[in-house]
Amino acid sequence: MDWRGQDEYHLKLSLRGREPFRTARQKRLAVSPTLISLQVGVPRSVIRDGQEVLTGIFKAPVEKRVRMRTLNLDGDQQADLSVHGGPNKAVYVYPSEHYPFWKKELPGVELPWGAFGENLTTSGLFESAVCIGDRFAIGTAEVVVTQPRLPCFKLNLKFNRDDMIKRFLASGRTGFYLRVLREGEVGASDEIIPVHQDENRVSVLDALHLHLHESDSSELRNRALQVEYLSPSWRKEFSEQV
Repeated sequence: MDWRGQDEYHLKLSLRGREPFRTARQKRLAVSPTLISLQVGVPRSVIRDGQEVLTGIFKAPVEKRVRMRTLNLDGDQQADLSVHGGPNKAVYVYPSEHYPFWKKELPGVELPWGAFGENLTTSGLFESAVCIGDRFAIGTAEVVVTQPRLPCFKLNLKFNRDDMIKRFLASGRTGFYLRVLREGEVGASDEIIPVHQDENRVSVLDALHLHLHESDSSELRNRALQVEYLSPSWRKEFSEQV
């Protein structure tokens, strides 16, 4: 069966009792995944509670094609490399379809592409369907999904509110990180072409549920541990849950 025709690429319920991320009509209108916007940024200093904080969460769209490298995109940098960046978190993806949800949740807040610190704003990729270990070609680059995003305090800083991390995780709309398997050039409007589906089928949302202890499925955890490209920190965490 063709990748794009599979039912698993239709979104399921995010968390128990919440609405689906996609409506039936959106499912019928599904198209090939696409890179909607590309953002980069270098760390800047901001003041939070009277203290200076260096953060790379502020990203701005770029119109030209950009080289995607092993550790980041050209023109992009992470501030604290002890918790950000590295080969398993080289590029951050966020679905454009989540923006209407946040516009309702955060009335009056401007939400341009890149508002959540993502490098790639995409269409047609969802946490409940994209799996850890799935590989994609974007432009001339090839990437693989490694883990969900777990926001740090800088997301609160970005939105100037103390509850943003909690709301972000509770929504299930976290986006996900990519490892760059083949460097290449990418740009807005590029098609995101599925190259390989990981056979263990552990979705980004599945992994998040395990992390948040919203699932205690040993079968799911064991499948996650079989994923070759699962980030080492997540592998360690799941191993310790066994």
